[in-house]
This record gives sequence, structure tokens and C-alpha cells, in this order.
Amino acid sequence: MAQTFLIMSFRYDISSISPKKLCIIPMVILVLSLILLGVTWAQTGLPVKPGIDFVGGISVSIVTTDTPDEVTAYFSGYPLLAVEEGVNGGKYLKFGPMEGSTLMEFTKKVEDKYLDAKIDQIGSSFGKTLQDQAVFALLISFIGMAIVVFLIFRTFVPSAAIVLSAFADMVMTAAAMNILGFELSLGTTAALLMLIGYSVDSDILLTSRVLKRKGKLDEKIQGAFTTGIIMTTTALAAAFAMWVVSAVGGIQIIWEISSIILIGLFFDIMNTWLTNAGIIKWYMTDGKGKLSTNKRGA
Repeated sequence: MAQTFLIMSFRYDISSISPKKLCIIPMVILVLSLILLGVTWAQTGLPVKPGIDFVGGISVSIVTTDTPDEVTAYFSGYPLLAVEEGVNGGKYLKFGPMEGSTLMEFTKKVEDKYLDAKIDQIGSSFGKTLQDQAVFALLISFIGMAIVVFLIFRTFVPSAAIVLSAFADMVMTAAAMNILGFELSLGTTAALLMLIGYSVDSDILLTSRVLKRKGKLDEKIQGAFTTGIIMTTTALAAAFAMWVVSAVGGIQIIWEISSIILIGLFFDIMNTWLTNAGIIKWYMTDGKGKLSTNKRGA
């Protein structure tokens, strides 16, 4: 109830703001994000730095009172990438690929000190297969979403605005992953797939309200905002609860998924109510009017 009251009391009024001004900040962030992803792609072969799921490597789960510095020192001769801490002394270690005698020595070193350690290895060729499948899944999901949107509205500009907003959500979230140090893994790929669905909900709501309901444009946009922001903040609250529980419980994959969803939903608020709203406002005023004028003139 308190959440709904606060949203209802906030007035989202863009009547005095031009479509260009609404879109300028998101577009600048989008361009900067694309540049960052391009640099990462040139360095790693993917727009987001791949984790061991996709490049191969070794993960080790242990329970120990050793500090991360002590663990790092113990494995100083091996390609240790990260030491992630959980609850009750649990630690999750990530190593780069190892082969032959080095792998055998490493396994013995782990078992000598950590008797209950769990060692998992992902080969580089298998990781490449997972990588290709993940990228394919993201592309197919996004293309499928775009096709459905165009089939629903059958009007280019409003449909393109939804697709652009969803694309911006994905690009900005991926750029934030690089900045914050998140790697592309099976977990974060799942989060990005979920984000495709989350990102179009409020965009479709906004476009449907504006195109299919009667009334003043600003009132229709305001009504869509009230409903849409309640939907988004509810999703944010659920994702935040999942983030807190996984952080306290040391559940790394759930923490990664909830973190990416939180980041993506914040970008979605900006792209829906600035980018998409700006384009749809232009379409319903200057854009659509110019088309009508051109037809009459012809």
C-alpha cells in the first residue's frame, strides 16, 4: 500500500519536455555502452568478459577458516582467478585452464589440505560450445521478441521504439557488468534472457495505452506510468529480496542473477519512460502529423 501511495503521489509529467530532450541522456549512455562493449569484444572475443563456464577452467569448492589471502598464497603457483566467500567458511575458487601434469599436481595439492574439496573442470572446447549456445539463445530470444512486438502493433515507429528500448536495456546492462566485474556465465546469461522479458512489459503497456485508448496524450502516458512503475518496482522488490537472501546465504549463482536483474530493471525504467516515451510522444505529435500532411499534399 505504501509503495502504491508513493507512486500515485508522484506526477510523471513530460508535457513540457520535448521528445529530443527526453531521449538525449539515454542515447548518450547507449553510445558509451556500445563503445565499452566494443573494446571488451576486441579484447576477449565477446562483449562481456567470459567466465570459466565459457573459456574453460577449474572450480574448487572448499570449507575452511583460511582467509582469501591465505588461500591465494597456498595456490600461488597456479592460475587462481578469484576467491569467492560463502557462509560457514565456504569458499569458491576459480582457476584458469590446466593440463596434464600440472592438473595432477594441482589436484593433489587441493586434496592434501582440503579433504572435502569438490573439484569441477570445464574443458576449453566444451566451454566454447556453451559459449556459442548461450550467444545463440540470446540472439534468438531477442529476435523472437522483436517479431512478436511487430506482429502485435504492426506500426513501425512504435514497434521499433519498444525494440530499441529493450536493446538499450541489454547493452547498458552488459556494459555495467563489465564495469562492475561480472563475467558472462551460465547464470548471468540466464539473467539476461529473463531481462528480455522484463524489459518489454512496461514498453508494451505504454505503447498499448497510447495507441489504443482515447484521451489526451499526456493523460494516457501518465496513466501508463502509474501502472508500469508499480509493475517494475514490484519486480525490483522481488529481485532485491532474492539478492539479499543469496548474499547472506552465499549462493553465488542466485546472487549473480538477481544482481543483473536489478541493474537491468533500473536501466529499463530510464529507457521506457525517457526513450520510449519520447519516441512515442514524437510519433503521436510531429511524426504522425507530418505523415498525414504529406499524404494530403500529395
